[in-house]
Amino acid sequence: MLEKIKCPITRTMEIVGGKWTLPIIYVLQSGTKRFKDLERSIEGINTRMLVKELKALEQNNIVERKVYAEVPPKVEYSLTDKGRALKTVLEEMKRWGKTYIEL
Repeated sequence: MLEKIKCPITRTMEIVGGKWTLPIIYVLQSGTKRFKDLERSIEGINTRMLVKELKALEQNNIVERKVYAEVPPKVEYSLTDKGRALKTVLEEMKRWGKTYIEL
């Protein structure tokens, strides 16, 4: 039986293809954010979806979660090197959208 070879584009889309994944990465490009700052910055996302997407991004080493031992707990999110490497992809998507999609 032949082994299926995964296409790099398909695998990439499995990691960053969620509805909210790229907007989260885009917001984090400007720097480290706390959870509520992320939630306020992404129009239309709800708390449950933000938690789910951040966990998936953390598991895929795109986002780093840092917890501070404070009361109340302070949690910050930032991009890893792997996450920052997506900057050119997002810039190209933005350029394409400005060129070909009426806003």
